Amino acid sequence: MLGLAIIAVLATVATGKYKDYRERVRVMQAVADIGGMQTTISQYSLDNRSPPNSLADVGFGSKLDPWGRPYQYLDLTTIKGKGKSRRDKFLNPLNTEFDLYSLGKDGQTQTSLVPNVSRDDVVRARDGRFIGLASDFDP
Repeated sequence: MLGLAIIAVLATVATGKYKDYRERVRVMQAVADIGGMQTTISQYSLDNRSPPNSLADVGFGSKLDPWGRPYQYLDLTTIKGKGKSRRDKFLNPLNTEFDLYSLGKDGQTQTSLVPNVSRDDVVRARDGRFIGLASDFDP
């Protein structure tokens, strides 16, 4: 009976560690995806003198993040994009040309990175010099 209890405790601990590991892998995959998409978008911007209107313009319209949701993109150089950019805790925009991010595990977000629903987002900030979890971003 004692052996069964020990196995149950070990299985519980192992399951929790495995879930944490899977989440870290998903975050790393989103970081890699955003980095690759950023390169393609930047090349498009150089070739066309402005960022694309949507991810579909650069072949990523149907690309899903590791949680099965579409990546979020916003061209900040247009009137439509002004005022809608992601913002840090001081309400400064994260980027100047475009925002590109994943909604993260919970699938929810707000413009600011401060609310809890935004903390699990995988964001591009400082015009691509930072790509990672919003909770790790320090302006």
